[in-house]
Amino acid sequence: MKILVLNCGSSSIKYRLFDIGVEAELLAKGLLDRIGLEKSELVHQVTGKDKYKITQAVPDHQDGINLILDTLRHPEHGVIKDIHEIEAIGHRVVNGGEKFKSSVQIDDEVKAGIEKCIELAPLHNPANLKGILSMEAVLPNIPQVATFDTSFHQTMPPFAYLYPLPYEYYEKYRIRRYGYHGTSHKFVAEKACRYLGKNYESVKIITCHLGNGSSIAAVDHGKSVDTSMGFTPVEGLMMGTRTGDVDVGVLLFIAEKENLSIKDTNNLFNKQSGVCGISGISYDMRDVEMAAEQGVQRAQLALDMYAYRVKKYIGSYAAAMGGVDLIILTGGIGENDFDTRRRILQNLDFLGVEFDPERNDGIRGREAILTKPGSKVLAMVMPTNEELVIAIDTFNIVNKADFKF
Repeated sequence: MKILVLNCGSSSIKYRLFDIGVEAELLAKGLLDRIGLEKSELVHQVTGKDKYKITQAVPDHQDGINLILDTLRHPEHGVIKDIHEIEAIGHRVVNGGEKFKSSVQIDDEVKAGIEKCIELAPLHNPANLKGILSMEAVLPNIPQVATFDTSFHQTMPPFAYLYPLPYEYYEKYRIRRYGYHGTSHKFVAEKACRYLGKNYESVKIITCHLGNGSSIAAVDHGKSVDTSMGFTPVEGLMMGTRTGDVDVGVLLFIAEKENLSIKDTNNLFNKQSGVCGISGISYDMRDVEMAAEQGVQRAQLALDMYAYRVKKYIGSYAAAMGGVDLIILTGGIGENDFDTRRRILQNLDFLGVEFDPERNDGIRGREAILTKPGSKVLAMVMPTNEELVIAIDTFNIVNKADFKF
């Protein structure tokens, strides 16, 4: 069964085409960027072949979807002859609020629910909905499925997801911690347990999704019981350009001193802070690490701050769960940056983590255990694959099946 997975942003569409049968095979992938500008760019790649690039004007998401479908059936660079070979479409949707606790097949009620959550994710949900409506216009009779970043975290107890604000704001506006990256946290936790031969529903896991956007989750016996991102993705860890946890008084103080509007303040805390703001160099860890090696003190400070905050969350979630059995690092930084992994995992002996620097060094983009034999608590790298999760959820919902990745 051929399933197209779409991750629609405000000016981009990331896609994967899978063929799920005995196994889940990736046929092609790509990214269409700069939608709405004169020179949009599509980078398309068939598995096992070189990348193929198209530059042209793509005014909106509907034109973007049409271009992607044309490319997928291109006589030289495509993998299908007819768009009707696509039998289902899976969509990443950022925020499903409290309504959606799992992936669902999309109908009018689901679309209305996604639209209602736009105020919770104003930068993401509108684009996600555009992708759904655009595919509906092209393939109106093909089933579509929504997988929500927030659904995995709907098992958090109220004492973990509520903020200490007047309760009326939760009742009126549903102000609470929703958490994000849920698809990734669930995927790596389950896959790591299979890799290690452990029962997913009997262990305590801390999953660290570390990239330009970063979050940590406490997964206790198969359920998310806490996570670092909150009402929005700005809470929690220090990130590429986001502050993470910060005293709200700082926000008010700077806004007053600099005469910033709400929009300007939001831009400061979301797009000018984090690793980029501290280092003054880049949001990319590779650039910052290179500068630190050359003796740039602010670059080193940014690296130390990033690792310190991840380490603090690991300790707090171990306390919240009454212990931890497994720590997983994933995402672009977690999977590839062994220097940052070392900063995070060293000196956690008090938790039972016997970090092995030799096992850690050089590991990029593959499963690997990072602790010494006999370590009470295991730490490991587990590559994530959110698109595969969406494809499998779509397959299982449409076919009422139980396919496992």
